[in-house]
Amino acid sequence: AGNVHTLGAYLRKHPMCVRCLQQGRYVPATVVDHIQPHRNNSALMWDESNWQALCKSCHDKKTWTEDKNPVYTY
Repeated sequence: AGNVHTLGAYLRKHPMCVRCLQQGRYVPATVVDHIQPHRNNSALMWDESNWQALCKSCHDKKTWTEDKNPVYTY
């Protein structure tokens, strides 16, 4: 299982918000986001290929949209 140190290391390797970079803006990333929401699936939660670095603003927008329109898989 992962921990906070793993997330900090990820942000050090990926210091810029990927969504802002796509728009030509250089904004520091402060959140490790799960591309596909983990919904308490620990394998998905700690799968680094499912992570992306986002700033809080981009993360909040993405999470709000996902929580408003959840997609569940079984």
